[in-house]
Amino acid sequence: MDSIAIQVPVTIKAKLTEKLRTKILDDINKSVEQAELEIKQINIQQERALSEQGDTPQKEAAIRRHFGPEIQKRQQFCAESAARKENLEKLAVGAEIIQGTLQRQVELKIGDDMREIMNVEVLIEDDKIIAIRS
Repeated sequence: MDSIAIQVPVTIKAKLTEKLRTKILDDINKSVEQAELEIKQINIQQERALSEQGDTPQKEAAIRRHFGPEIQKRQQFCAESAARKENLEKLAVGAEIIQGTLQRQVELKIGDDMREIMNVEVLIEDDKIIAIRS
């Protein structure tokens, strides 16, 4: 066997522009608003459950244990989003940020440089590919 076809990851990076920064910040803000709305809804459900069930401390504790992790998960998401937002605002226009990865199929042959095959990235600026690097 002289060759084999494999799939390798390709890193997708975006060059930060004001347009991209605005889009990402809008997405973060919308996600945080959604999480805050979910927290309010969970609190309402918790209060309703407490008013219906909560005469004993054991029942009240069980209800809080049930709803607590969901509230905490969303609060943590909000905190992480605030940190991402802060980091994004600090980045200079032109900085490269990782957007994700894709897979590509490559045929390997004896003598190929594996480092060159594995380290491929695509650079995008305002939704247009501006570079393919290896």
